[in-house]
Amino acid sequence: MPETNPLNQSNPGTLILSSPAERMYHAWNEALSRNDAAALTALYAPDAEIESPLIPHLMGLERPMRGHEEIRAFWEKLSASKPAIRHYYRSGYLTDGKKLTWEYPRESPEGDQMDFVEVMELNNDGLIQKYRVYWGWFGFGVLKRNEYHK
Repeated sequence: MPETNPLNQSNPGTLILSSPAERMYHAWNEALSRNDAAALTALYAPDAEIESPLIPHLMGLERPMRGHEEIRAFWEKLSASKPAIRHYYRSGYLTDGKKLTWEYPRESPEGDQMDFVEVMELNNDGLIQKYRVYWGWFGFGVLKRNEYHK
């Protein structure tokens, strides 16, 4: 994991995040947990692509979402239909500087949560170029029971 400077001397009490991957790791979770479709969309390159099992389920498409217009529509729909069991516990990430990966494990300190592995490919500007999400058995059960409301 990239190192952080624990103190920001110009703004005490805040962290300086040392890499685009680390910034994305924190910005992603913050925007997703607030259901902020605009902030999520801003994290993507204009020609980015999303692959998720939710695309056919929520959007009725059998292809990835591409570009800001489609990506924003996806996040707006997802934000309006997210089940209560969707939580945001994570415990770190892996990166080579361009590819960023982390897990939302089923078991969390608060109990079971939807389980995912997130994989992002960042471009040279530190924006998401490609995003893929892989669902675990618990999260897939939520999808199978149609707990995301269309």
